[in-house]
This record gives sequence, structure tokens and C-alpha cells, in this order.
Amino acid sequence: MLKKELISIVVPCYNEEESIPIFYKEIDKVSKKMNTVNFEYIFIDDGSHDNTLNVLRKLSKKDKRVRYISFSRNFGKEAGMYAGLEATKGDYAAIMDVDLQDPPEKLIEMYKSLKEEDYDVVALYTDTHAGYNFIRKGLTRLWYKVFDKLSESNQKAGARDFRLMKRKVVDSILSMKEYNRYTKGIYGYVGFKTKWISYQAPKRVVGTSKFNLKKLTKYAMEGIISTSTKPLMIATYVGLIFCVMSFIAVIVIIIKTILWGDPVTGWPSLACIIMFVSGIQLFFLGIIGMYLSKIYLEVKQRPVYIIKETEKK
Repeated sequence: MLKKELISIVVPCYNEEESIPIFYKEIDKVSKKMNTVNFEYIFIDDGSHDNTLNVLRKLSKKDKRVRYISFSRNFGKEAGMYAGLEATKGDYAAIMDVDLQDPPEKLIEMYKSLKEEDYDVVALYTDTHAGYNFIRKGLTRLWYKVFDKLSESNQKAGARDFRLMKRKVVDSILSMKEYNRYTKGIYGYVGFKTKWISYQAPKRVVGTSKFNLKKLTKYAMEGIISTSTKPLMIATYVGLIFCVMSFIAVIVIIIKTILWGDPVTGWPSLACIIMFVSGIQLFFLGIIGMYLSKIYLEVKQRPVYIIKETEKK
């Protein structure tokens, strides 16, 4: 008798005590439909302050397929996804949000595609998101356009973290050991043949998103810095343009003074130009500083996460 294949489901959680039982109920329904394969569920407690860890403890005792990793503090979703993938044992692995915005029933179609078609990854993307207001939807669309221009890593507009991957893809992702992680960018870097499935993301089942505008902006900036050096090239080009413009301006002033004796006037406009150029310089110094901060964190070689507890201890 052939051994059943194993699908590992990685579920990052941060203050999700209400969502976890609902998610488990839905994913368990799917596992019963997909009775030709086995499942394991790896929940990552990312330093939650609510009852998340106790919920996972009880769930793990109830169902041996449930495993959990509890961090010593909040390390962020990227660390949670990396820890979960490191813990997987399956022939396939998927990363899913616990709030059911990644519908578990999609796994049936995704697994079928990997078995019957020539793909290594099946991933979801959405053009519409029921939980976003029009401002966030607009900013999200803008972000993907900017990222597409600046990034050296291909990323599908509206791509979710939810994807089902073969073992070789998971191993390739885990081979990238950087501290500053941007998993969507890593997906694009490692490549592999990917099938994209469009869907409409539903609203959260309970609670609210842990990503506010400030966190999303920071995440967006880190995504660009982690996957591209183009902002540094832009800074170089802008500096070169301003040098050429200043050289031309000096030539014009000298010629005007020689031919017409035109005195140098207009200190208000001069002050505005100085402030503008200074602002540009500070802006690009900030970009350079972000790259330096990433280097600083990388050379320390600190662990991506620290484990406080698992289902084994």
C-alpha cells in the first residue's frame, strides 16, 4: 500500500484566539474531503498577548495533527512564515491566514492542479478585497505598480501569501537565510512554474487586521529595500541630473554677467532652491540609511526568531 502524501499547513497567528477554532473547523472539513492525503497544521504564535497560546495547547492535545511554535516575543509575520516552513515535514506546504481570508476549500483545486498539471506552485491573487476600503484598495494598487517598477523580483499584482508548494520549492525558500525577509519577493526570486488562480478575498471572520497604515507602509518600504537596489541607482541619477543643471546654471549666470552686467538677484528663489535640493539630499540619505540598517542587522547574524514553546515541551 502506497504511503499517503502529506500536506503541511503553516498558519501565522498574532492575537487570534477567536479565529483559530473557526479556522481549524473549516480546514478539518477540507481534510476530510481530501482523504487521499494526510495533513499537519503548524500554528505560529507570534508573541500574542491574548489567549492564543492556550487555545493552541488545547487544540494540540485534541488533534495530534496540530503542532504549534510559540515565539518568545513578536517577531513579525515574515519570521512566522519562515519558522513554519522550517517545521514542515510534508511533500507539499501551504501558508494560510487564520482569519479565513484564504479559503481552505481552495486547497482542493490547488492540490489537483499540482498533481495533474505541470506546476510547482499554485498561488492565489485577488483584484478585489472585501475587507478593504477604497483608500486602502487604491494604495494597494499603487504599491504593486511602484513595486513592479522598482523591484528586481517578479510579483503578481494582488498576490497573496496563500500558495501550495512542492517540497523542492519550500527547500529553495528555506535555503535563503537572510534576516530581513520579504517572502513575496523570495517567491519571485526562486522562480519555479506557478499557476495563478484569481479569487475575491472575503472579510475576516472575526476581529480586525493587525496591519494598520503605518505597518503596511513600513512593510512596503522593506519589501522594496529587500528585493531591489534600484532606489540607490535612482539616487545616483538624480544627483547627476542636479550636478548637470547646476553646471549649466553657472554658465548662464557667467554669460549674462559678462554680456549684460546682470547682477545676481532673487534670494527668495535661491532659498527655495536650496531647501528643495537639501530635501532631495536628505530623502536619498534616508534611503541609503535604510540599506545600511539592513546590512547592520544582517552582519549581526541574529536568529530570525526565538522559540519559547512548542507542542513537544
